[in-house]
Amino acid sequence: MADPPDTYSLHREIIQSLLEKTQDLDKQVVNRVKNDVCGKYNLGDIPSNADILQDTVGEERETLLEVLQKRPVRTVSGVAVVATMTKPHPCPHGKCAYCPGGPDVGVPQSYTGHEPATMRGIQNDFDPYRQVIGRLAQLEATGHSTNKVELIVMGGDWCSKSNEYREEFVKGCLDGMNGKRSKNLEEAKERNETSARRNVGITFETRPDMVTPENIDDMLQFGATRVEIGVQTLSNEILEYVDRGHSTRETALATQLLRDSGLKVCYHLMPGLPGSTLKGDLEVFDKIFQDEQYRPDMLKVYPTIVVKNTKLYDWWKNGEYEPYSTEEMVALISKVVSKMPKYVRIQRMQRDIPLHQVEAGLDKGNLRELVHKRMKEEDLRNPTIRYREIGHFQMRNDTDIHPDSIKLVRRDYRASHGQEVFLSYEATELDVIFGFLRLRLPSTNAHRPELSDDTAIIRELRVYGPVVDIGDRNSDAWQHLGFGEEMVEQSEKISRDEFGVGRLAVNSGIGVKPYYRNLGFQDDGPYLVKSL
Repeated sequence: MADPPDTYSLHREIIQSLLEKTQDLDKQVVNRVKNDVCGKYNLGDIPSNADILQDTVGEERETLLEVLQKRPVRTVSGVAVVATMTKPHPCPHGKCAYCPGGPDVGVPQSYTGHEPATMRGIQNDFDPYRQVIGRLAQLEATGHSTNKVELIVMGGDWCSKSNEYREEFVKGCLDGMNGKRSKNLEEAKERNETSARRNVGITFETRPDMVTPENIDDMLQFGATRVEIGVQTLSNEILEYVDRGHSTRETALATQLLRDSGLKVCYHLMPGLPGSTLKGDLEVFDKIFQDEQYRPDMLKVYPTIVVKNTKLYDWWKNGEYEPYSTEEMVALISKVVSKMPKYVRIQRMQRDIPLHQVEAGLDKGNLRELVHKRMKEEDLRNPTIRYREIGHFQMRNDTDIHPDSIKLVRRDYRASHGQEVFLSYEATELDVIFGFLRLRLPSTNAHRPELSDDTAIIRELRVYGPVVDIGDRNSDAWQHLGFGEEMVEQSEKISRDEFGVGRLAVNSGIGVKPYYRNLGFQDDGPYLVKSL
């Protein structure tokens, strides 16, 4: 038997064997090649795909990237998502009945300490710079492009933390993307506009009752493009029973304030809370999109589960509460999803809490897959953005899409006392979406001086498909093919000719600002604005 080679030589032998089989290369072939090469040297430890990928060079990497990539879904929507966790901090109103974690147990409020993002936070002492550096290294090791980074700041209510801490945390995250420390937040933001890893959006989580004009102004200064609010339900009785500390009135007001400030709005919803019924939860989801006070852009659906160290756990142990079964939850969410409008994206369908931490409730970790399977069996359509994205469509289908079949589609709706226009490029026959733009004519209650009566605002522009490096026009990808610029031009025409306004603003990710400046937009406070 041959002497075992060093690690690099072993990886190179596997790479060469894989390159000889590129015609029929798939995951099974990769595993067979790895086993054959390692078996030749009687090696018990099989190298990971990520380790092998690190030793590819040039065209080898491009050839083997897709088959060695661990989780293509992480960047198939066009950006690399990096979630960071703030240090444990008490929620200002106390603790909801279902809420685990908190400073008393050393983890952020509403987390168990076993979620991937929480564990990364703990491992890095909640240092934002180290968290970002580490997560980017993980993504790159598994073949993902990280030149467009969407930052999600987690860890409980963002707005209740001190302004000094928040500023330092965002600076640390941006420094991690930039690869160097900055003197202050403004320097970090300026560097990121030309960094190799550019921030395309920042998300903060907070409570509806913490959404005030002052807190919105701070979030915009930090670079916010999306705010997620813990709505949970539209039943005031249930909100009171679980000690939520706010009502639907605060939810409606928060939605209007955020939308009128050019921010995207994501609701967290919890079907199955104490006092809920399947019929009642279905009505809650219906009302969210029928009532113009709400109509969020995105949802995170978090089925209520029972975990230890919560009041809900005590209620369950005493027989005072029984969560929905997995079958009931799958049936409910399948119906809910099938009725949603096409401008909505479902970001998540369950928490990252490991199943061994769940005492009762949903007992499967693949709820989204179960819902999609159920919908297919019942011939229910899935109109939501994520399901229709070109990247996800191509993961499910081998169908070729001719460019001539892609058309600009327009959908108009009222929301929070303002007018919304949802523009999208779609192959309508296949129900596939390639990109979209959210344009808003704000209500008369908009508090930002830049968004006066004479200004409309682009709240979001997104083109889907696997991440393409800035400036690269990969013929197999859909980004950078002009869809974004064409939708901006259409929004200018709508704003000028239909809304009758003289200015168009955009709330842009920090690293995307040069793109808009090239289109004639100029900086105005946290926004970029163009005279029409």
